[in-house]
Amino acid sequence: MEHDGFVRLMQTIADAWNAGDTERALACFADDAVYLEPPDEQRYEGRAALYAFFGGEDPPPMHMEWHHLVVEGDVGVGEYTYRGTNQYHGLVIVQLRNGVIARWREYQTRSPLPFDEFVGPSRFA
Repeated sequence: MEHDGFVRLMQTIADAWNAGDTERALACFADDAVYLEPPDEQRYEGRAALYAFFGGEDPPPMHMEWHHLVVEGDVGVGEYTYRGTNQYHGLVIVQLRNGVIARWREYQTRSPLPFDEFVGPSRFA
């Protein structure tokens, strides 16, 4: 996948979650997608499980913001801040197939700090 297409895909997911549009977010994932946070803190397989995890017809308020997105072939990486009941800063690695996400693996840390304070000074600023 090209960079611009990857950014559009990931932003579609964030926009859908932010708007409470479960169906639009779900359309960004393959029918047999696996969404996990190792070591099985979270693990959802297939559309029915993802639909329920994303909140179904009545998703809770949430906000997803991407800070960095990088893609090489069929593997993409995103650094994010997610706010729901709690705030998390994290990193997701996705495997892409036919323009959608086949596998989502995330690593995240709960923190009340704003992103810039959480990551501190870096050469990427």
